[in-house]
Amino acid sequence: MAKRRILVLFAQEWDRLALADPRLADRYAFVHAGFDLFRFPQNVRLLAFDARRFVERMVRLARRLGIAGVVSPHEQFGTLIAAEVARRLGLAGPDPRAVLRTQHKYYARVAMAAAIPQWTPRFGVFRFDERRPARLPLPFPVFVKPVKATFSVLARRIDSSDELARHLRLAPFERFVGERLIKPFDDLLAAYPEFTIDAHHLVAEELIEGVQVNVDGYVDRGTVRILGIVDELMYPGTMAFNRFEYPSSLPQAVQARLAAAAQQAIGAVGFDHGVFNVELCYDPGTDAIRVVEINPRVASQFLTLYESVDGIRLYQFALDLALGETPRCEPRPQPDRYAASFVFRKFDGRPVRPVPDRAQRARVAERHPDARLMLYLKHGAGLAREMKWLGSHRFAVLNLAGRDRADLYTRYRDIRDTLGFTRHAGPEPAPLWAPGTAAPEPSNLPAAADRG
Repeated sequence: MAKRRILVLFAQEWDRLALADPRLADRYAFVHAGFDLFRFPQNVRLLAFDARRFVERMVRLARRLGIAGVVSPHEQFGTLIAAEVARRLGLAGPDPRAVLRTQHKYYARVAMAAAIPQWTPRFGVFRFDERRPARLPLPFPVFVKPVKATFSVLARRIDSSDELARHLRLAPFERFVGERLIKPFDDLLAAYPEFTIDAHHLVAEELIEGVQVNVDGYVDRGTVRILGIVDELMYPGTMAFNRFEYPSSLPQAVQARLAAAAQQAIGAVGFDHGVFNVELCYDPGTDAIRVVEINPRVASQFLTLYESVDGIRLYQFALDLALGETPRCEPRPQPDRYAASFVFRKFDGRPVRPVPDRAQRARVAERHPDARLMLYLKHGAGLAREMKWLGSHRFAVLNLAGRDRADLYTRYRDIRDTLGFTRHAGPEPAPLWAPGTAAPEPSNLPAAADRG
């Protein structure tokens, strides 16, 4: 039987790892296009990138090759481009307007405020060039984030007008990079005149207190299915992710309410077909839930978590939906009952020294063959820019599973110490909610960072 051809746009490291699975490679022929926005020298292509011309080129390529489906896990602009290409080809995919509404942090909140006001934080919008806006939509303190950004660039709590002005003061090259990052989204947004707030705006919203989770699921031609909930834990006193743990430790009654909120949020923005993840905060002190953001794509960093615990392959779901097929998604419990994605960060602005050598990585591979390690080593201007925009820099991600949480953390410590990451790993806080303990203390999370 001939393999069905799938166009994959802007795949990154976790995606390529998943797509290399022989179970997928035996059934599909993957055609890759695009570039890695975070890898040099590929990211140099951003300087001359024209999103509308790229859409036209992908449509011609897809017609010539007989492409049967289009997928993209890429948050910045790949998901929207994939929806545009699928629409032009008459293939299964989400409505591009729904993708725009979902990814645009202001319009997503407008839609949610109308449909689910009880789960939507108070918010407003202002232009980036209003560094000292005459009137912010909310009183200080507020959380400020661009209406379209990746990895929470320029997203942070702001306590005063002076702090806001300093926060938005960019060097010429930083401004140039920022403009290139948002231009593809703005170019595609221009085709839909009902969206008048472009990517040169920022959202200001009320601070959100609570513990944070990620709800994963999919929509099959309007029918929503929730797959699971991942706990998201921060480095203490920051909004920087420390790790993600699956399954969630929150009580089942709370998880059911979080799943219901995510399902209604997806309906509010009109996302009608494809894999999604929704980030939410739950405040155990007030029992309140708030939707932080909606992502109309597969959560690539969580692929191994779901497969390790439930035998669920999220990418298979994405491919089924792109082909117009209903996924078969009954979980198949695995020997490992717990999994996590550990994020290693530095907060001092210095590069990682020493870097794990080949022998160290070989020892990890020998003792823990199922572990998945990604290195993101930075230096020079790139490191300085990430520190300024995010307040830390991520230098490694480790995905791992265990028979239970104790087994998982025993394996994690062995890998951490073997790689020489011990002093950079941060603490090992308790689960969001340990059975038999009191409710967790709210962590004063103002709003979510993007994954990783």
